[in-house]
Amino acid sequence: MLAVTNTLTRAKEPVRPHTPGRVAMYSCGPTVYRYAHVGNLRTFLLADLVRRALEVGGLQVRQVQNITDVGHMTNERFDRGEDRMLVSARLEDKSPAEIAEYYTRAFLEDAAALNLQRAAEYPRASDYVPQMQELVARLLERGHAYEVDGNLYFAVESFPGYGRLSGNTLDRLRAGHRQDEPDPRKRHHADFALWKAAGPGRLVRWPSPWGDGYPGWHIECSAMSLATLGEHIDVHTGGEDNVFPHHEDEIAQSESVVGHRVVTTWVHGRHLLTGDRKMAKSAGNFTSLRELRERGRSPLAARLLFLQARYRTPLNFTWEALEGAERTLDRLRSRVAAWAGSAGTPGQGAGAAGYEERFWAAVDDDLDTPRALAVLAELEGDETVAPAARLASAQAFDRFLGLDLAAQVGQRLPAGAEGLIAERERARAARDFAAADRLRDRLATLGVEVTDTRAGTTWRLRR
Repeated sequence: MLAVTNTLTRAKEPVRPHTPGRVAMYSCGPTVYRYAHVGNLRTFLLADLVRRALEVGGLQVRQVQNITDVGHMTNERFDRGEDRMLVSARLEDKSPAEIAEYYTRAFLEDAAALNLQRAAEYPRASDYVPQMQELVARLLERGHAYEVDGNLYFAVESFPGYGRLSGNTLDRLRAGHRQDEPDPRKRHHADFALWKAAGPGRLVRWPSPWGDGYPGWHIECSAMSLATLGEHIDVHTGGEDNVFPHHEDEIAQSESVVGHRVVTTWVHGRHLLTGDRKMAKSAGNFTSLRELRERGRSPLAARLLFLQARYRTPLNFTWEALEGAERTLDRLRSRVAAWAGSAGTPGQGAGAAGYEERFWAAVDDDLDTPRALAVLAELEGDETVAPAARLASAQAFDRFLGLDLAAQVGQRLPAGAEGLIAERERARAARDFAAADRLRDRLATLGVEVTDTRAGTTWRLRR
């Protein structure tokens, strides 16, 4: 049974669904005003790994991942600045709807390239504004919200549990923590916006009982998660920067409406770093999947790189590390192809059972992917295990890893390449490395790239 670190309780806990056998899972998704960067994708990979681990364990998972296409204000206090969607719309000479559609498609393409399983639904925030208004009205009726000049705020003092997710209790929060100066319209400086009145130049707005306006960021996920998954959500995932204020505020809103705990387990991934700083669009230090491809790196090499660190530890992204992950991925695929080409049967998994037990124990132990990869590496090098048994185990492991390890199975070498590889092996055995290098170059002209490992020479067809 999968156990994960629950941010809410600060403890490692097994995932026990409210409805036996079925897991309701909500994943915070992208804000579609630019391409997702690989740091975003590492966070989305966390949700994919949780889901795969649960499904391998025999559970049915209904995953919902939202698309934020309304945008976030750059300044929460006043409608005097433009939000991210509107800035992108102006810079690219497109409407906000066109921007959202374009980058939503780009996100789904990136997710597929990283082998993230498709969610059951991808609700878009702009389609759920009526549900957001309904939640705001119910919060207002129950005394959890108040209105000032068409702006509605959640009254944090009305929710006794505020701060339990992040540890940012009201007595510890300083005034102005959300912006440069406290908003004088708020009763308490930690109150947050549920609905904002639209200024005269606001392009995207909706009519409401409180006048034309637009939703606050946090109410979006409460509305979409409750509408698509109901009042009991087993697992909610996101990045560590979502913990506060986004998820803290989501808890306050949702629980104040339904009257009970909504999310059982909160799972958050740590940041991807570059140059020891958080990768972020705002910092300008981000890398997209498109840039990886332009530099000859595959998306699944990035997936393998992310798997080399546990989700709850930060990871520093470097091109050197990505290159190493690419080599490892090529070697694994070559080995799997070699096992597939060997005669014999796995003998009901004989010889690999111990590896399988250790691999799945690592997965269930809070997604310990580095340990799981170490088990796979041990199995790869254990020549006492029959090739067919290693093949069967590697394919089973890949249901979780999602690395397409069988990508080279059935691939054929170009005419003459097999003989050149064998000749090169003989040259290396004779320590004639000059001849081996010449043969490597000849293979490259045929589109074959060879890699020397302790277990022997592996090959791949160049993309």
